[in-house]
Amino acid sequence: MLEASRRVRVAANVLKMQALERTPRRRAVGPVAQAKLDDLFERYARDADEVFVHAGLSDVESAFGGDPYRFLLDRLREHFESVLVPGFTLSFTRSGVFHERYSRPEFGTFARLFLDDADYRTDDAIHSILVSGPYRFPDCDHADSFGEDGCWAKLDREDVLYVNVGTDWLTSTQFHYLEQRYDVPYVDVVPYEGVVYYDDATFERVTQVNHADAMLREFNRPKLERVLRDRGVLDAYDLNGLQVRFFGAGALRRALAPELGRDPYFLVD
Repeated sequence: MLEASRRVRVAANVLKMQALERTPRRRAVGPVAQAKLDDLFERYARDADEVFVHAGLSDVESAFGGDPYRFLLDRLREHFESVLVPGFTLSFTRSGVFHERYSRPEFGTFARLFLDDADYRTDDAIHSILVSGPYRFPDCDHADSFGEDGCWAKLDREDVLYVNVGTDWLTSTQFHYLEQRYDVPYVDVVPYEGVVYYDDATFERVTQVNHADAMLREFNRPKLERVLRDRGVLDAYDLNGLQVRFFGAGALRRALAPELGRDPYFLVD
């Protein structure tokens, strides 16, 4: 049973985050020279061959004009060998069907468009990862999304670089990985039964292990961003209103592990 005081505080945080997301932003995104974004990507590409991307295309379009998806993808491919993007299909928890080629990502225009440019997709029926380039997940357990042998654990071990471009808030699926790794009390880990189609002819019945929320919650993103910036884990840039953030998957965990050790509600409280 969750503590009543915790329920109230976490519920209050949910309402606060929902209100923030509905509030018109005070900042506006103005024109940005392409060279400024290229300079940032080049700086981080010196130490990273691959990058995991979350993007807000409306802000990218305001900054650079034209086709924001093609512009951003071209810039990323210019600087990094592999581009990784979330291909999430939470509908599997209801439908029990996932097709690697045709199940369109359900969150974010950038991810939906990227499906057609990806060379590879993980077999995870709920939290798949799309990849353009040579990066792969050999020997990972794709059926346990956030397990110790899963794909997200590999990103953590290899400290894969994340970039947020044009997102209002700090965004990373590694937070879900941390919830399972540190066994937080407000998330249940459950099996979902269904069928994965690898192509038009090959399919398999699977049991996908993933999260089922035990309570309504939202990550306290303003707090997390502040903590990660203070600890030198998160680099944030403002390009005439366009927000660009960089951080490593493993560095994020190392910064938050002590906090989760003291308080398992730290991500949402």
